[in-house]
Amino acid sequence: MTFAARVATAASTRGRLVVGIDPHPPLLAAWGLSDDAAGVREFGLRCAEAFAGEVGFIKPQVAFFEQFGAAGMLALEEVMAACREAGAVVIADAKRGDIGSTMAGYARAWLGDSPLAADAVTLSPYLGYGSLRPAIDAARAAGRGVFVLARTSNPEGAQVQAGGVAQRIVDDARADNADGAGTVGLVVGATREHGLDLGGLNGPILAPGLGAQGATPADLAAIFGPGATVLPNSSRQVLGAGPDAAALRSAALSVRDEVERALG
Repeated sequence: MTFAARVATAASTRGRLVVGIDPHPPLLAAWGLSDDAAGVREFGLRCAEAFAGEVGFIKPQVAFFEQFGAAGMLALEEVMAACREAGAVVIADAKRGDIGSTMAGYARAWLGDSPLAADAVTLSPYLGYGSLRPAIDAARAAGRGVFVLARTSNPEGAQVQAGGVAQRIVDDARADNADGAGTVGLVVGATREHGLDLGGLNGPILAPGLGAQGATPADLAAIFGPGATVLPNSSRQVLGAGPDAAALRSAALSVRDEVERALG
């Protein structure tokens, strides 16, 4: 099954919302969990349990696990496995980007047979879009996907993404998706007008910024227009309802339903 087909199936059955697993210290404290590998593991597994069967896309933020070394990465493996077992499309938010054999190593880690392998991974193209080729090829071969940073939700992004740079990334992604597999998605923030021509992308758009960063479901249709496969991401807005699993699930479903009504 191509990545485009996997995205379409998840979106049609469970909605387009992407829920982040971001166990940052204040949330761990609010949930009564320790700020260590054991804490982030428990946090992630509670999320996997709460969202099972209801959320189509789950995006663990790798940094919050990686900071605890080997134990943290083992926790991430367990969390991602639990999310996959629950039927979600798992997007590892790792923002990897390098050249040559190093990029190939990242591709094997996140898109190959590694215990860390996810359904998709976020990538940074700022060593040149072509440097991502090992990961794009690995994703295509495995029916997985990549999400390439194009126009991000943080204000500092304009320093390197303006002046036509983001549009060139979009154009390269469009060319890679000409085969219809939808392997290359883009990261385009939902918090501001992006000014990009996204027509004919034939790939999904991961749209961070929903909730705590200020974007609303109503903004999505205006910012992205009709026809785009938009996967809006909400993290703190949903996670703040924890640690109770029922409350987490209810918060996720509430945001998901708002998104579906807004996108039609």
